[in-house]
Amino acid sequence: MRIRAAVITVSDKGYAGEREDISGPRLAAALREMGAEVLCEKVVPDLPEQISETIAKFADETGVDLIITTGGTGPAPRDCTPEATKAVIDREMPGIAEVLRFEGYKKTPFALLSRGIAGLRNRCLIVNLPGSPRAVSEGMEILGPILPHAVQMARGENLEHGRTDGE
Repeated sequence: MRIRAAVITVSDKGYAGEREDISGPRLAAALREMGAEVLCEKVVPDLPEQISETIAKFADETGVDLIITTGGTGPAPRDCTPEATKAVIDREMPGIAEVLRFEGYKKTPFALLSRGIAGLRNRCLIVNLPGSPRAVSEGMEILGPILPHAVQMARGENLEHGRTDGE
């Protein structure tokens, strides 16, 4: 199964060209390594309307199955990615965000500071990751095994969860 993906980096400094975006390209590379086709990559500022608009546009107009954001998930005053994501999803998938924090905590207690969420907009899965390159790499290690099945389920395919007992 081929996953069509989009990457959104949320960073005021990255958007203004004041800082090189490392997390977005690292995320795109990790997606490609797992066999995904990355159709869209964009850097946006920490502005809720722009984040929401970009997520909605990618989900509705590009044919992507998966959008992963990086950045804007912490407690800083301008961090608004979770709220911007919540504004455009139809249904939350809290287990994804919970496991990212739980597994991340095993490596650094700062993982608990991420307020990232995950959810669905129509048949597109959207996941927020923190903005550090390390958090992106660790997050993709956690997500890698579940993303193909999660995307299939969001598409309405392979809904049997691998059951072989006929029930």
